[in-house]
Amino acid sequence: MDLDRNWPSLTESEITIIESVEQFARDVVAPVAKHHDETGEFPTAIIKQMAEMGLMGMMVPEQWGGSGLSTVAYAMAIESISKACASTGVIMSVNNSLVCAPIEAWGTDAQKEKILKPLARGEKLGCFALSEPGHGSDPAGLKVRAVKVDGGYKISGSKNWITNGREADVCLVFATLDSALKHKGICAFLVDTKSAGYSVNKLEDKLGITASSTATLFFDDCFVPQDALLGKEGEGFKIAMTTLDGGRIGIAAQALGIAQCALDASKQFAAEREQFGAPISKLQAIRFYVAEMRTKIQAARLLTWNASRLKDLKRPFSQEAAMAKLFAAESAMWVATKAIQVHGGYGYTKEYVVERNFRDAKITEIYEGTSEIQKLVIAAGEWDGK
Repeated sequence: MDLDRNWPSLTESEITIIESVEQFARDVVAPVAKHHDETGEFPTAIIKQMAEMGLMGMMVPEQWGGSGLSTVAYAMAIESISKACASTGVIMSVNNSLVCAPIEAWGTDAQKEKILKPLARGEKLGCFALSEPGHGSDPAGLKVRAVKVDGGYKISGSKNWITNGREADVCLVFATLDSALKHKGICAFLVDTKSAGYSVNKLEDKLGITASSTATLFFDDCFVPQDALLGKEGEGFKIAMTTLDGGRIGIAAQALGIAQCALDASKQFAAEREQFGAPISKLQAIRFYVAEMRTKIQAARLLTWNASRLKDLKRPFSQEAAMAKLFAAESAMWVATKAIQVHGGYGYTKEYVVERNFRDAKITEIYEGTSEIQKLVIAAGEWDGK
């Protein structure tokens, strides 16, 4: 990113922070990304350093332990971290967008003091448990049950595809009081992962983002007190959908980072690789690939910044966030594919970063709403939202 050419307005302090994040990503995160990808080792030490930099609660007001920065600055930071390591990027994104954000928006002061502060400071890590084995794109049909008991609720059932599920200290889980009520029966709960009846049953062996855990969680009559309810009974679906709007900005930014890494690697490789007596960067086919890569990335970046700016202005941004995620994710997959083509046979080996970019890019078309779901959200804005 060229900060002097940025379209959005940033404060001087935000520019300083973004520059420091870019340097941190380049000097600290990138050198060990290959190791984390190959081993699947959670980047604990890096997350601790990011917490010290204020990156785990970037948009949370300072009053509640965060950095009080704009969504635009947050999107830029996610892009920089994800360019170095997409696994680290999504760990950061989930804690910021899917856990801190809804607690700030819907939580009581007591919940913010007890739960949000340590999350925003990076002293604790959160996860967002909405998806279920039979309900990914249909969250209104949740089967995980919450039963009211003396002093609180008991939660039973399983959740899958939960990023940070193994390492999380706090789980924002969505459960229904009555499945017959569909979305109107859903509640959101802040669950301490040390609670009796909470367990991590399975870790997925994934194609990409291998250093971020993706877990299946099981709740066996897991008791949560009354004050663990986030918002009111029946508001869970609204909380989830509102939260995902913001989360899509984070995933769009993650996709941007992956794509930018693939473009940078392709440009360097093309300048150094010679065929027919000259660098392949002189070949029209390669130059056209790079031109299209650059154009798609910049268009996706502007869509992401636009959605971020609207969120900062407290204006509706659901449709714009869906556009950003859709275009950024599909652009990242296209760019990563062409990056391998630019590298030829070398791109198909694990020695070159574009192979990892290709594997990491695919998930951005799937989680926090598939590309097909994004199209439904965008179309709904054209008719249903008018």
